[in-house]
Amino acid sequence: MRMRATIAGAVIAMVATGCSADDGSESSSTTGAVSTSVSTSVSTGAPTSTTAPVSSACSGVAPIAPGAEKVATTSGGVERTYWRAVPTSYEATAAMPLVLDFHGYQEGADIHRVMSDLEGYGEEQGFVVVTPQGLGAIARWDVAPDSADLAFVGDLLDEVEAAVCIDLDRVYATGLSNGAMMTTAVGCSYADRIAAIAPVAGLQDPADCDPVRPLPVLTFHGTADGFVAFDGGLGPDALDLPAPDGSGRTLGESGLLEGVDPGPSVPEILAAWAARNGCDATTEEEAIADDVTIVAHDCAAGAETKLYRVEGGGHTWPGSEFSQTIANVVGVT
Repeated sequence: MRMRATIAGAVIAMVATGCSADDGSESSSTTGAVSTSVSTSVSTGAPTSTTAPVSSACSGVAPIAPGAEKVATTSGGVERTYWRAVPTSYEATAAMPLVLDFHGYQEGADIHRVMSDLEGYGEEQGFVVVTPQGLGAIARWDVAPDSADLAFVGDLLDEVEAAVCIDLDRVYATGLSNGAMMTTAVGCSYADRIAAIAPVAGLQDPADCDPVRPLPVLTFHGTADGFVAFDGGLGPDALDLPAPDGSGRTLGESGLLEGVDPGPSVPEILAAWAARNGCDATTEEEAIADDVTIVAHDCAAGAETKLYRVEGGGHTWPGSEFSQTIANVVGVT
């Protein structure tokens, strides 16, 4: 089951969005300092602003020590945690980009930060990474527009932008599977604060998604994904994921997947985002490796909509050494 924790199934976002989350526990496999700072949440749902992001002047931001820190906070009266990784090149007077990195179903933030290694890339390239922790006996994200998790994202952005000198024009979101679905939901609800999204193995086309501006989308998906199928819906491997209630049953045994509409394919979801972004329906393809092709719609600048299609690729994070070590579970990276 430990290996299963890396696959982050998309199931909850499809069939159990309304499940209550009663546990904020997470793995302790990764060590780090724990901050006891607490913020008071006032958010009650998705944002209502209709303006695009604006650059931060970072006035009043106090110096902060670089490095990775697990931060404790509250949102909506519920205790939450997130990892905040600040590169050594950070100075409180120079705004840096911020990337929100959402873990997958059951995976948890501790494992996902090893999976994506965005903290290492942030150290190299000079950006801040925040990896939030979901709730529930099986850690997950509730992607409903009025969910506590989406309100948490707003609180999280407020808190991080108050503590760290962030370039508000360059705040991005990414995530794997259920975390990719959360990334999609964040893009729909927070387009006034998120510059672009990059969902991995779980881009969605929510019926109620109406971002306040065109939102660039870069997504990755393997054609042999056994958990979130490239051709639509869930793959057969999703049946073996644990049920969200922590009962020990699998999703297949729980009956939650019975009668679920498989839904559109990944290219169809991409086309829906292209239409949402005002792009042309036609696509151009560019092979960049023997097994990787970029599928791009013709879009205006600032509305780019692209898919990295990985032939034979599994339910994996692109380039991840950690994903490669568990290929027998998640497939080819």
